[in-house]
Amino acid sequence: MSVKHKGVAAWLALLLGSLGLHRVYLFGLRDRWWWLHPLPTLLGLAGLQRFQAIGQHDLWAAWTLPLLGLMLAQGALCAIVYGLSSDEKWNARHNPHRAAPPTRWLPVLAAVTALLLGGTALMATIAFSAQRYFEISAEAEPR
Repeated sequence: MSVKHKGVAAWLALLLGSLGLHRVYLFGLRDRWWWLHPLPTLLGLAGLQRFQAIGQHDLWAAWTLPLLGLMLAQGALCAIVYGLSSDEKWNARHNPHRAAPPTRWLPVLAAVTALLLGGTALMATIAFSAQRYFEISAEAEPR
């Protein structure tokens, strides 16, 4: 068994966590939770492409684009959790056979970056979803 480094897991969660690659790094391809990551991310990317091609009045893009924002935010949340967990707790869970070397600044920098990017992604998702909801509600009302 190889040693699982907290910094690598945190940066994978931040950069590719929407696809679940941090779960593959930690638990392998047999992880059931990993299989839930790619589909919403790819649907969100398809919604982003439709949004750019058709515009904001595409209902399919309005429903699928927030999936991308939520998946980016969950990857950032995982990076924060991984980066701020103690070395003892990390080694007990992911390296029970031998301890990983003590972490330095790599996981902390990942957590700080994740807080910035994840918060931005989540707030943008909430704002976009609320705007589309109220626009659709206003269009449906009789005048």
